[in-house]
Amino acid sequence: MPADQDPKPAPSQHWDPARYQRNAGFVPVLGAPVLDLLAPQPGERILDLGCGDGVLTEKLVAAGASVVGVDASAEQIAAARARGLDARVMSGEALTFVGGFDAVFSNAALHWMKQADAVIDGVWRALEPGGRFVAEMGGGANVAAITGALVAALDRRGLDGAGAVPWFFPSVEDYRARLERRGFRVRTIGLIERPTPLPGAMAGWLETFAESFIRRLPEPDRAAYIAEVETALAPRLRNAQGQWHADYVRLRFAAEKL
Repeated sequence: MPADQDPKPAPSQHWDPARYQRNAGFVPVLGAPVLDLLAPQPGERILDLGCGDGVLTEKLVAAGASVVGVDASAEQIAAARARGLDARVMSGEALTFVGGFDAVFSNAALHWMKQADAVIDGVWRALEPGGRFVAEMGGGANVAAITGALVAALDRRGLDGAGAVPWFFPSVEDYRARLERRGFRVRTIGLIERPTPLPGAMAGWLETFAESFIRRLPEPDRAAYIAEVETALAPRLRNAQGQWHADYVRLRFAAEKL
C-alpha cells in the first residue's frame, strides 16, 4: 500500500479483559523485548498507547516512570484503573495530548488502528522534541494463514471476507516512510517472525481477536464458522501433539522526534 494512503477504518472489536487474559495472556509476556528497547528511565513521562488492561503499564511505572495509559476500550481501561493506574479512554487515532511526554510506548495495539497517519501525528504532538516513539505491532505477513482462512470461510457464505479484516499490518518500508514523513528519525525498524504457542485451541484466539469476522454471521451460525476455520488451519498451525500456534510476524521500531 502506498505510504500516503491509509486503509479504511477498522470494524468494531469488543474487548473482554477476562477473556483476553485467558486467551491472550502471552501478549504482554512477549512484550519484554520492546520494553527493553524503550529502556524507561526514572522520572520520565511516558504515554502507553493501547495500554489494554495495564499489565505492561505497571512495568513502566515500576521502572520509575510517570505513565498515562490510553485505550479505546472502556472495559480494558476499567481493568487498568483497577490496578491503580492513570488510564483513560481515548482513541489512538484521535490523541488529544500536546507535548509533555518523553516517550510513547505501544505493544500489540497499533495494528488495530487503521488510520496510521493520524496515530503517528498524534504521537508526534504528544512528544517533546527528542522524544522517543517505541512500539511493536503486527507487520508484514502477520497471521496470514489465520486471516486467509477467516476470509475464505466468509466468502464461501457469500459474504465479503476481505471487508471484515480489522487489522493494518504494514511493511517496514511503508511504516518507515510514514514516520519519516511526519518528521521522525527512525533509529531501528524490522520484522520478526515469531510463531507463538497458544494457551488453548485456535477457537479461543478467534473468539478473542476475530470478532469482526464472526459477527458478520447470525449467532446460530458462528460455532460452525469457527469450527470450519479451525479445521482449515489445523494442518499448518497445530502440531502432532495438538499444540496450536499463531503465525505471528511483528514489526518493532524505535524512532525519535526531531
